[in-house]
Amino acid sequence: MLVLEQENQELFDRIQEMNLIRQYELLTNCIEIGLSQGGRVFDKYMLWDLNHVAVANISQFGGRFREEPIYVSDHKPPHFREVPHLMDQFISTIHENWYNWTTTEIAAYALWRLLWIHPFIEGNGRTARAACYYLLCVHSGGLIGGRKIVPERIRENRTPYYAALKSADIAWEGGNLDFSALEEYLAALLQEQITDEGLPYNGASSV
Repeated sequence: MLVLEQENQELFDRIQEMNLIRQYELLTNCIEIGLSQGGRVFDKYMLWDLNHVAVANISQFGGRFREEPIYVSDHKPPHFREVPHLMDQFISTIHENWYNWTTTEIAAYALWRLLWIHPFIEGNGRTARAACYYLLCVHSGGLIGGRKIVPERIRENRTPYYAALKSADIAWEGGNLDFSALEEYLAALLQEQITDEGLPYNGASSV
C-alpha cells in the first residue's frame, strides 16, 4: 500500500504527519528501554523500526537498508553494498565512545554519520534526527523536558544545520573526523529546549 505525493498531496502530507507522531511514540519507548538497559542497546534493529514507522504507506522500502544507488544534492552517499559494513562500524563507534564523548558529541556524530551513509531509500533525515534525540536522552540519563524538542528546532531553521553537516563532510573528505560545528549547533538547541522545561509540550513531534 503506497500513497504518492504527486497523486494526492493532501493525503500524503497527512500520512507523513501521522507517521511522525507514531515515530515519536516509538522513540519514547526506545528511550525508556535504553535508559533501563544502557547505551549498548543502540542497534540497527531500532533504526530499522524508526525508519519503517517514519515512511509507512509513503515508501515501500521502509525498515531495510537500501540496495540501490541514491543521490542527495551535492553529496554522493557510499555504494549500497558498503552500507551494512558502514552501519556496523557506525554502531560500534557509538558503543566504543559511550564513555569518551559528551552527550552532544555522541549525538552529533550519529546525526552526521547516518546522513553521510544515507542507509535508507526514504526517511533518512527523520531517522537520523530521531537517533540523535535518542542518544541525547539516553546518554544524559533521562527524557529531556521542554516545550519543543531538538528535532523540531532543527526543522524550524535548517540553514545552520546544513552548514554544520557540510563542515563535517569536508573534514571527512580531508581525512579528518571533525563534527565540532554540528556538536556546537546541537548544544545550543539542547540548551534552548532545557530552558523551556516545565512549559507544556506544543504539538506533535516532527522528528
